[in-house]
Formats: sequence, C-alpha cells, structure tokens
Amino acid sequence: ERGVRNPSLLTVQKVAKAINIPFCVGGGIQTLEDIRALLKAGADKISIGSAAIQNPDLIRQAAEGFGSQCVVISLDAKRFPEGEDHYPRLQETWRLTTRGGRDLSDIDAVAFAQEMERCGAGELLVNSLDRDGTQQGYDLPLLRAITSRVRIPVIASSGAGSKKDVLDAFTVARCEAALVASLVHDGTLTIPDLKKYLDQNNIRVRN
Repeated sequence: ERGVRNPSLLTVQKVAKAINIPFCVGGGIQTLEDIRALLKAGADKISIGSAAIQNPDLIRQAAEGFGSQCVVISLDAKRFPEGEDHYPRLQETWRLTTRGGRDLSDIDAVAFAQEMERCGAGELLVNSLDRDGTQQGYDLPLLRAITSRVRIPVIASSGAGSKKDVLDAFTVARCEAALVASLVHDGTLTIPDLKKYLDQNNIRVRN
C-alpha cells in the first residue's frame, strides 16, 4: 500500500511525545500531503527514496513548502558493474537501486545526489547496498565521491563495524553524520563511548 497510513502517524505521535531529540521518518512517502501529515504528527525531518527518483519535482515542492532542512533524500546505491573485481574500469561508479535494493536502475548515484541538491534537499542519506550488514566499514569511495560534489550534509550509512569506521566517515569521507545500527543494537558499543572516542580524535559531536 502506498502512502503514509494512520497507524504510522500514530507511531510518530507517540515517538514525538516520548523523546526530546530530533527524528526523521521515512517509508511510503509519496505526496506533499504525506509529508505535511508526518511533520504535523511530530517528525522533524522526512526521508524520501523511491519517490524522489520517480518524481524529483516532489523534492522541489517539499523544500519550498516545508524548508530544505526537513527534506532528507535516501539513496540506495550499488557498485556497477556488479562483481567489481572482475570489471576493470577507470573510476568507481555506482547506480541507484529501488524496491529495497531489488532493482538496479541506470541512474548514476553521484549525479542523482547533485540533482537532489539542486532540487532543494537539505541532506543526503547514502546507503551502500554492497556494505549493508557486513560490518566491514562504510563504502568510503562512494561517500567521498558524493561529498566532493555536493555542499549539503551527507550521512554515511551501511557497514559500520567499529569506532574507527565511524571516524573514517568523518575524516576520510568528509560526512557530516554517520548512521550506526547493529553496533549499538548488539551491544558492541554505546553512544556515549562512541562520542568519547570521536571527541578524543578531534571530532566534535553535538550532545
């Protein structure tokens, strides 16, 4: 079912009442009405993926109507050609995927990131399908290719396996933020420990 459903809005309302930090909501967002409803329910930002590919004008309208700071673009990227070790080429390339990584498009991920910036997006969440769930580190070449070509903040996602991986997202890939999931969920590290480590390495993190 497309679009934001009422149960999702109720969940957002409950989260907004329970926490005191900004949070972003994504999934099923197709229209300006979906965005308006989520922001009204308490979300600080909304994340758009497939709809941005299908209708870039939605991003322009959302940025104009609600402010760029509310609009996060989620890019699911995969190295192309697949099986990178067997395809010699002059430079790294990545394509966007849709439907949770099941379908590989012919859209260049870096060029799309630039287009989303021109449309007014405020941030880019870059997910590497090659690194997702591997805990082998973020795809630093992908992230650096994007951060070197856009001026808006880029969030590293997919592949963090250690505190050093998170540090690399800031120092090597020049990202503004990093997403960690399983590292925290499985108890490998805590957010306070990670913040302390980053601070010791001259990366200032907001409280």
